[in-house]
Amino acid sequence: MSSAYILSQVANGLILGSMYALIAIGFSMIYGIVRLINFAHGDIFTIGAFTTLASIAVLHLPFPMAILVVVATGALFGMLIERIAFRPMRGAPQVTGFIASLAVAIILESLAVMTISAQPRTFLVPDYMNQLVALGAVSVRMIDLVIVALAILLMIALVLFVRFTKVGVAMRATAENYDVARLMGINIDRMIMLAFAIGSGLAAVSGLMWGSKYGQISPFMGLLPGLKAFVAAVIGGVGSIPGAVLGGYLLGLSEVLFVGLLPPEYSGYRNAFVFGALIIVLLVMPNGLLGRNTEMRA
Repeated sequence: MSSAYILSQVANGLILGSMYALIAIGFSMIYGIVRLINFAHGDIFTIGAFTTLASIAVLHLPFPMAILVVVATGALFGMLIERIAFRPMRGAPQVTGFIASLAVAIILESLAVMTISAQPRTFLVPDYMNQLVALGAVSVRMIDLVIVALAILLMIALVLFVRFTKVGVAMRATAENYDVARLMGINIDRMIMLAFAIGSGLAAVSGLMWGSKYGQISPFMGLLPGLKAFVAAVIGGVGSIPGAVLGGYLLGLSEVLFVGLLPPEYSGYRNAFVFGALIIVLLVMPNGLLGRNTEMRA
């Protein structure tokens, strides 16, 4: 097994981890504020992929413009889902929100099948995105570099936004304690809707990346990546943005190296490996690598 092969697998793991991390951030942001695991998040990922396809193939938008359209579309769907499905249930037991998120996911998937059919679609990116770029002993496509660079750029921008803007501080205050945040004059509903918008926008971009990387999309494509991103969020510490990023990259690298470095007969167990890793982490560190106990708000 050559060093070039190992480096190639590490590069693939970083690409996959970038996509998992973007979806996992949405899980963590939403859970951090409303203590809700939104399993419709994977369907926002699917919406992002199909929005990209429509923007490029139908509207003939340039690829950078398509990215902006995808972010806006994902954010809009996130806000609509929060306003229609989750806000009326705020204050209900957590299991109510969990069931509601599953219902929203099924509704979105059913609507997709009814409107665009369940047939997988070929996902095309501009030719210049498929050009090979040599990075030492490893050659990757331009789109692979764009995926990693865009993911890192978005994550840095989010961290700066949350830490150094007034709105970011308000979001963190809301995550700590609703009542105190209200007394400080913070509009709780607006902060929660913003968390859904940001998380959903990032998930939609991840759908764009997934279609660009693998070349095919379908209405049910978000199910497994969404579940794995949830695993990444839990491994890193659900509710922690840095934890979601760490969990996403750890999971992406581990999954690719599991398949790439072990004998081929083990490749069929990659999903079992992912969820087995979740069980081990929860047994050893119930709050994840960077998480903290969030059972009770301060």
